[in-house]
Amino acid sequence: MTDTTQSAPSVDGAALLDEVEAFHRRFNVFPTEAAYVAVALWDAHAHLLDAFDSTPRLAFLSPEPGSGKSRALEIVETLVPQPMVAVNASAAALFRAVSGTEGRPTILFDEIDTVFGPKAGDNEELRGFLNAGHRRSGVTYRCVGDGSNQSVQPFPSYCAVAMAGLGSLPDTILTRSVIIRMRRRARNERVEPYRQRVHEKEGRALRDRLGKWADTVRATVEGAWPVMPEGITDRPADVWEPLLAVAEAAGGTWPERARAACVELVAAAAQDDEASLGIRLLTDLRDTVFCGADRMPTAAILECLNAMDDAPWVDMGGKPLTPRGLARLLSQYVTGANKPIKPRPIRTAAGAIPRGYYAEDLMDAWARYCPPPPAKSATSATAATPQVTGSESVAEELPGIRYTTAETATPAAADSPA
Repeated sequence: MTDTTQSAPSVDGAALLDEVEAFHRRFNVFPTEAAYVAVALWDAHAHLLDAFDSTPRLAFLSPEPGSGKSRALEIVETLVPQPMVAVNASAAALFRAVSGTEGRPTILFDEIDTVFGPKAGDNEELRGFLNAGHRRSGVTYRCVGDGSNQSVQPFPSYCAVAMAGLGSLPDTILTRSVIIRMRRRARNERVEPYRQRVHEKEGRALRDRLGKWADTVRATVEGAWPVMPEGITDRPADVWEPLLAVAEAAGGTWPERARAACVELVAAAAQDDEASLGIRLLTDLRDTVFCGADRMPTAAILECLNAMDDAPWVDMGGKPLTPRGLARLLSQYVTGANKPIKPRPIRTAAGAIPRGYYAEDLMDAWARYCPPPPAKSATSATAATPQVTGSESVAEELPGIRYTTAETATPAAADSPA
């Protein structure tokens, strides 16, 4: 008996992703080519959510209004499965929507700055929901019932989330996100006007084709372990693994483009990252303040930090960094002996004993948290911080202090009592 059943025609995944990217380009001006690649892959990954252990958040952020964030989210809405536009939605509403019987939505959170901005409060419940939903195993626990007849019930939180807003986001959300730094269009940058009643149908047609293609590659993607670009590990690898898996399934030029976009956007996020003021402080102490010195008094450290033009230390909540603020930031880190970094007495040649910090206490934190140091400079700590000896106020407070570097320290200096 002849089998007359015809298999469904295969879908060219690479060509389909090309169309998705082209659809974004018609209406969105993204800051880099890497952004177009990342957003197209994110659109496709939303159709394959159950094939992954985690889902990256997509964050369109900008410093000013009118930068195309909401339009970018609007185009994404037409391309993802079961979009749910959320503005000022409560955590309770979201986790009930995600765990409902109607199917898992793709949450599109516009004006996210009204939720996490400086005037919005902490919104810990929503932050917890977004963080937990990054993982396939993520759940939110709530008490359900009336009065004393209540029970703890888990609500699944795993879902794809895209956000748009001004400024930044909480650290824990940023590290789980592909970040697109939007900007206003230049006069020579043109886009096609978006008309919802016309163009939404085109986007939904692409969405349906993405869904059908996803069904054909689901089994392949579920067992995929895409090779990460060199240097992409830990949380960035978690974020990009689903997107690289989609690119591998699509084929064509997408695997190469996806890895290039991954490296570029991860590097950009690291440069723009304001998530850890502590890491910035540790790095500035190592590269600008100590510069090889084995100890530095607090007053000298602050003089140097507050004189840095491109650093945040001169404006910490409207005031320069203080000894108390310095101690609070550094106490979050520990020495090699696993004790909090704290100021200690420093004996000077004149017999004064100001308080300050020792390089040996900072070494372990420098090695663990800071990026590789720049090329070694011959400049000593005393030359790098002229305000220590040239400033009258510091000179009066620290008479006769001697600064030693690793190259010039004598055994006696190294062993001097604290």
